[in-house]
Amino acid sequence: MAYFLFLDESGGGHTEGEYEVLGGIAVEDVKLWGFIQDAHNLELEIFGRRYTDGDREIKGKKLLKKKVFTHAKYMEMIAPGERTVLAKKALDNGPAATRKELAALAQAKLCYVNRLFRLCITNKIKAFASIVAPDAPGTPEAGILRKDYSYLFERFFYFLEDAGHSAGIVVFDELEKIKSHILITQMESYYQKTAKGKQRATRIIPEPFFVHSHLTTCIQVADLVDYVLGWTWKVDGVQTKRPELEYFQKLVFSMRHKIKRSRLDIFSFSYIRDLRCQREMKKAM
Repeated sequence: MAYFLFLDESGGGHTEGEYEVLGGIAVEDVKLWGFIQDAHNLELEIFGRRYTDGDREIKGKKLLKKKVFTHAKYMEMIAPGERTVLAKKALDNGPAATRKELAALAQAKLCYVNRLFRLCITNKIKAFASIVAPDAPGTPEAGILRKDYSYLFERFFYFLEDAGHSAGIVVFDELEKIKSHILITQMESYYQKTAKGKQRATRIIPEPFFVHSHLTTCIQVADLVDYVLGWTWKVDGVQTKRPELEYFQKLVFSMRHKIKRSRLDIFSFSYIRDLRCQREMKKAM
């Protein structure tokens, strides 16, 4: 038995209040193909065609941006059957879409994300994420795996331990070639040269796979998870910048995994205030 951990990154600009998120979903190997088929069928049911045909991609900034919520309110809720017909016309017609077709497409997008997250919950798919504070100090040393990665891999390792005889396979959204090589080198160093890394390599395969996000359904789901967390994460009472996304946040939190270690509850979402490793933090003192 194995679990695939599909990872993506979101945010990072901090210009409008969005948190930087490294996150994704863990899917059991025996459920992976069935889940992908169900996600594709969901597209057909809600949009009347594959939304991802051509250049379109399932991404948070496309399906959950503010404009989508604005367009969804152009009309009262449209009945599902009529909504599907109109949404398909909007996708087919592009710039020539009518106001009602745009409203139907926007409502369809929100419905799709809702149903997709519920599909994840039904399939017991778990979400993992490292949310980085906007003012988190530190650029890690060359060759050192960044703290948000190591924290996320720690939680994935604990999850695999709880799952029993399971292996973990990490799948990333493809980065620029240089960045991909750097990440591979950092992961090799972490898993081969550190005590914690060597321990976690007993369950997590240290070399990641890289895929194109627009061709990989589960990477697209990971992007939606990251987008929701990036806009709705709350710290120290600070209100979210996108309250309209809080409904989706509740669904994402339903996918969170809780781990018990040494009488402590450790969750698969971690908030990181400082990206520096302990050695770097000691140097700065």
